Amino acid sequence: MLKKILIVIAALIAGVLLFAATKPDTFHFERAIAIDAGPERIAPLLTDFHNWGAWSPWEHLDPAMKRTYTGPASGPGAIYEWSGNSEVGSGRMEIAAATDAQIDIKLDFLEPMATSNQTRFVLAPANGATNVVWSMDGQMNYMSKLMTVFVSMDKLLSKDFETGLAKLKAAAEKAT
Repeated sequence: MLKKILIVIAALIAGVLLFAATKPDTFHFERAIAIDAGPERIAPLLTDFHNWGAWSPWEHLDPAMKRTYTGPASGPGAIYEWSGNSEVGSGRMEIAAATDAQIDIKLDFLEPMATSNQTRFVLAPANGATNVVWSMDGQMNYMSKLMTVFVSMDKLLSKDFETGLAKLKAAAEKAT
């Protein structure tokens, strides 16, 4: 009887491991919000990392987080590095390209798990407001695939993206 139970458990584990291997090699995640402000008012909140404290959902998770800003103050080449507690880990962002219509950011997480992702903000005027789409794209290594068997990327990121966009909306609308 014990042997049969162990065989069933081993088969279940093998099934989960094999299922994880079939997951996609990349991911794409996005959320959007309409903001009652023009792209020229929103873009500076995104292209200058010094402004991220006004809206980023991660900025206040660790009051003792260390921040380093290098390169230009804003726009392409601006770099933001952070190191903090287990909630924020450590990493680096660099603005790769920036216009009032689109901001592309190279995002490297160093801890707790090393990954490299691309983040994009698209700002599209629509009916007197601006539709802001925040997206993230990246590679899925095997451990990430295994994790998504149990927790979806949507569950991992949706709350933070929605909170960040709501705070971005408040900051941009306050500035107008």
